[in-house]
Amino acid sequence: MHSIPSIRNHLLAGQVIPALPLALDRRRRWSELRQRAVLRYYLDAGAGGVAVGVHSTQFEIREKKHGLFGPLLAFAAETITSWLDSRPRPFLRIAGVCGRTSQAVTEAEIAAGLGYHAALLSVAAFKNENERVIIRHCERVARTIPVIGFYLQTAVGGRMLSYRFWRAFADIPNVVAVKMAPFNRYQTHDVIRAVIDSGREDIALYTGNDDNIIVDLLTPFAHAGKTRYVVGGLLGQWGVWTERATDILAGIKKARNRQKISADWLARAAALTDANGAIFDVANGFAGCIPGIHEILRRQGIFETTACLNPHEKLSPGQAAELDRVIRAYPWLTDDTFVQENRHRWLK
Repeated sequence: MHSIPSIRNHLLAGQVIPALPLALDRRRRWSELRQRAVLRYYLDAGAGGVAVGVHSTQFEIREKKHGLFGPLLAFAAETITSWLDSRPRPFLRIAGVCGRTSQAVTEAEIAAGLGYHAALLSVAAFKNENERVIIRHCERVARTIPVIGFYLQTAVGGRMLSYRFWRAFADIPNVVAVKMAPFNRYQTHDVIRAVIDSGREDIALYTGNDDNIIVDLLTPFAHAGKTRYVVGGLLGQWGVWTERATDILAGIKKARNRQKISADWLARAAALTDANGAIFDVANGFAGCIPGIHEILRRQGIFETTACLNPHEKLSPGQAAELDRVIRAYPWLTDDTFVQENRHRWLK
């Protein structure tokens, strides 16, 4: 799985890729036991990869007082390798890479040295620079490790990026995919159109639009005589109820192949968006989005607590009640039975 063609083929096939949350104990210390458990959960749930060191993992892991970026990447890689040892299958290890060029290259080198297959490259550190500067930055990182582009929504620190940026980005040879997460239809279309116009059929399109997951995956995007699908997702939302996510994606692939999309899929799409609104704490400007993920995992017994490295990051008032509401409304979205049957193995 280390060759570029095999990485591309795996991504193009369409995968469920959860964004890894950081497991802490009640004293806000890293819990290797719980971290191992959530990784095993994703593997057994049928995920096709995992993204480590991304927003859901908490950017604070990079701070000197925590020093968790390298250790966490190493721990995740080791856990994945050992759990798959008896039943090997393709599974992508993706590292979140951020910061200015010096930091990003250093993080990319760490990831590559640990056997990670690709970097999810955030350019949020470039707030006001010309887009040509950002393209040069991306080119530099891509010389170290295959790159997945990342269009991050402005509500959590991203910046607007033009069609011209994505068209130039698609010309970088070592780009293997783009994660579109602007939570914006117009900006999502900019990326898809740019990739189609580049002629790069080897760049996989992935949704990060947690507010529009199923519709993104069902839609045939037609432009300039070509049609492309968003083939999979790299999502914080898929860090919970992951076994159900893999089932949903499998069903979507079958529906796309038949080219028959029933109205039931639109109802499921609306339900998943509603559930994500509670988990990501949309009512409070995403303030509780990471604790919301933790709370689902805590209720299932995978995590011990909702604690984050930042003590001020916690569930918002009323968020727990919203989680109760969506779980009651959409029980088919949850995978509690699957977790209950396997949790004892994951926590060994």
